[in-house]
Amino acid sequence: MTDDRTKPEIDAPEGPAPEELVIRDLIVGDGAEAKPGDTVRVHYAGVEYETGEEFDSSWNHGESIQFSLRGLIQGWQDGIPGMKVGGRRELVIPPDLGYGPEGGHFLGGKTLIFVIDLISVG
Repeated sequence: MTDDRTKPEIDAPEGPAPEELVIRDLIVGDGAEAKPGDTVRVHYAGVEYETGEEFDSSWNHGESIQFSLRGLIQGWQDGIPGMKVGGRRELVIPPDLGYGPEGGHFLGGKTLIFVIDLISVG
């Protein structure tokens, strides 16, 4: 699929951050569908909602990553299932589904935006 897709540009949105998980398909895939607990291979980029400042990106590491959806932040566990291989999805994740309240993790207390390309499932 999309191991050759280019890194997305993510702009800081206007207005207040949502309090619930927001899932938006930017490109609908046509391959296998991710299910809760699956192992997936993705490319992703993440930015802070307030500033649009990037905090991580698999493209910057030069390769996609593979992992089980179990044990990830809740926003990914809830936001990736239902996505199909070949798709690109944007997740806007409030702090309670991300890294929790301010003070623990450096992303604690922040609403996050991820754009995720699903490369494979299984």
